[in-house]
Amino acid sequence: MLKEFLEEVVTIVAGKQAEPIANLLDNKKHVNEFIIAKKLDLTINQTRNILYKISDYGLVSSIRKKDKKKGWYTYFWKIETLKALEFLKIYVGKRIEQIENQINSRETKTFYICEKCNLEFNEENAMQQEFVCPECGEVLSLKDNSKLVKEFRRNLEKLKQKVDEINNELAKENELAEKERDKERKKEKKELDKKKAEKRAAAKKVAVKKSAKPKKSKVKKKPVKKTVKKISKRKK
Repeated sequence: MLKEFLEEVVTIVAGKQAEPIANLLDNKKHVNEFIIAKKLDLTINQTRNILYKISDYGLVSSIRKKDKKKGWYTYFWKIETLKALEFLKIYVGKRIEQIENQINSRETKTFYICEKCNLEFNEENAMQQEFVCPECGEVLSLKDNSKLVKEFRRNLEKLKQKVDEINNELAKENELAEKERDKERKKEKKELDKKKAEKRAAAKKVAVKKSAKPKKSKVKKKPVKKTVKKISKRKK
């Protein structure tokens, strides 16, 4: 189901010819644009044009890496699944709204039709034409909208069911994303704990070295007695 939804999203924003790119972009890691072009049998410029169209809607992410030998940058791409599903949900929601408006219009307004030309007119336009077809001159007939409304309601139910399916896929992807975030948090915590442990070990090592050094004993210095030399006076 997810695969079909992603293909539909790509088709909506970039055209039917871009549909196969959805499977290549649905990857945990970013994919080299030259590999994408090769698998789609397209030139790199054609591939980039498709990717840029999808990127304009914020549905793909990219990173770039510099080729150390050639010096140019190569882009790597990945579809943002959650954003793509949200986009599709909004798109389907607008279609539901349009159909609901059409049902309301058909149930509350009067329409006329030329059976020969199969041209339809609302009541105001029919009055302006004096209920005569401007193409063939035949008198317009009151149109029975019951079959059309029935068809609209069938399509409406299908679209509502589709929204439920999209919501299910969104729930799955959110759950996976939360698991990935939890995994990253645990990884970061592990690395942080490791650094703290290394700092504690280093501090402990320094403390052990300091405690291992012999302490210098303090020896009291004896006061130096000053000897006074007696100078004997010579007898004159």
